[in-house]
Amino acid sequence: MEMAKSLDAEQAAIEADERKLAERRKALQAKQREAAIAAIEKAGLLRMPIDRLEGLMKAVKKLGLDTVEKRLEASA
Repeated sequence: MEMAKSLDAEQAAIEADERKLAERRKALQAKQREAAIAAIEKAGLLRMPIDRLEGLMKAVKKLGLDTVEKRLEASA
C-alpha cells in the first residue's frame, strides 16, 4: 500500500512538472513572438502600406526564407 502511494505521488509530481514546463514553453513562445515583432518594427516593415507588406510576405513564402535570406545577403 505504501509503495502505491509513493508511486502515485511521484506520478502526480511528474505531471505537475510537465504542466509547469508546458507553461514555460508557452511563455517563451510569446516572448519570441514579441521579439520578432519588435525586430520587424525596428526594420521599418510595419510602416509599409499593408498591400506592399502582404506582397512582400507572399514573395517570402513563395521563395522560402532561406532563399530570401541568401538573396538579401548577396545584394548587401
